[in-house]
Amino acid sequence: MSYSSLPITGIDTHAHIFRSDLPLTQNRRYAPEYNALDTEFIELFERHHFSHGVLIQPSFLGSDNHFMVEALKANSEKLRGIAVVEPSISDSELDELADAGVVGIRLNLIKKTLAEYTTPVWRALFGKLEKKGWQVEIQREIDDLHQVLPIILDSGVDVVIDHFARPTHGIHVDNPNHLAFLQLLEHAPIWMKLSATYRANATLEQAKEMLSLLRKAYGHSERFLWGSDWPHTQFETRTQYSDQVDIVNALLSDPDERRKVLIENPTRCFKF
Repeated sequence: MSYSSLPITGIDTHAHIFRSDLPLTQNRRYAPEYNALDTEFIELFERHHFSHGVLIQPSFLGSDNHFMVEALKANSEKLRGIAVVEPSISDSELDELADAGVVGIRLNLIKKTLAEYTTPVWRALFGKLEKKGWQVEIQREIDDLHQVLPIILDSGVDVVIDHFARPTHGIHVDNPNHLAFLQLLEHAPIWMKLSATYRANATLEQAKEMLSLLRKAYGHSERFLWGSDWPHTQFETRTQYSDQVDIVNALLSDPDERRKVLIENPTRCFKF
């Protein structure tokens, strides 16, 4: 992996690329009928004055990261990647991913039974990730994150939470599960993506309320990130890239905080 020498004007930390003719996993919840290419993603974020982006392996492609890896190799100064891997992945396979620009793994746990992350195979994987300085990115509803996170954090890795932690009807401090999650944020190395409000069924005002609660829980804005979630799978007809840029600009009215979220924080988190 080469470090970027390009000036960083903004980083979109969440996008997916794929082709409709790629092999798909059997237990997928969704199958695209169109292509979303790295060239399209780069053109979009550059048009909106961003300089860099992060590719997230989509769940329907499983642990076959080849399509994403080829895009990372072709755009090594502009892109980083988050892979999906089997817990038994070999050291050499992890090294190959790292060389391509992968900086973490993703656990997409939506509508899934949680794995037993205390087993030796998972602990060994998390230990390898910690030595590499990689992150574990998690997509899961907020309601039981407080049960999952301590086990993973115990290995020493940073954790990134997708999409405001996917609350169904907002974040509520009177909900003990939500409160238990919020209480982890002050001291643990947990990053939060202020992305895809549509996946939380949240209006802009509700997103502002969630951000206010998260900001209070952290006590700062040093671990907030933003991503477009392009190409907005399953929501393609309801939003577009420019809408997501408008939302983050409305959420982050303070220019200093906006600079942190769009430039400084993701530069650290994704090793640009």
